[in-house]
Amino acid sequence: MPHQDGPADPPSHTEEQIREVTIGELKPLAGRIVLEDYDPRWPQLFIAEAARIKGILAERALAIEHVGSTSVPGLIAKPIIDVVLVVAASADEPAYVPDLEKGGYVLRIREPEWHEHRVLKGPDTNVNLHVFSPGCPEIARMLTFRDRLRQHPDDRERYADAKRTLAAKDWKFVQNYADAKTSVIEEILARASSSDSQRRRL
Repeated sequence: MPHQDGPADPPSHTEEQIREVTIGELKPLAGRIVLEDYDPRWPQLFIAEAARIKGILAERALAIEHVGSTSVPGLIAKPIIDVVLVVAASADEPAYVPDLEKGGYVLRIREPEWHEHRVLKGPDTNVNLHVFSPGCPEIARMLTFRDRLRQHPDDRERYADAKRTLAAKDWKFVQNYADAKTSVIEEILARASSSDSQRRRL
């Protein structure tokens, strides 16, 4: 189980909860979280991935966005390209999953209780393909967080510091590390929301 600092830490998913939404083998971390310096090739990997997804799904891909730490220039990150794919109905797997699987993607996570979120892994590039439906609030949240980090170096460094601290701890699953970042993410999103409110009042 993950190392805990005390009650200030956000709740972490249990192994049972993680196993419930995981398709296929549930693999614990083999060591600690590895963070790498920003790689300018990451946006190019996203562009190639987006083109592949668009080639498979055509008009069924309503939107494709680069999100997560690899989408923020200058930010340390796990070398995994996070991609948001918007389809007409993420719960309607037969409408898109079989074609993505023919293209080499593998469905790994199904979360019907959380925005009908699906995650597929890429065929070659290390990709987390997050699938949502139009209007899902998580899409706006991920894009707002990305844009805030791109535009505000202080928040980018605040997040990087938190990532370094958490990566130095022992976690059983990557999800537990992700859960531990919730507090700092919410803190930064709150500042983004406050800034937006101030601009609207001007």
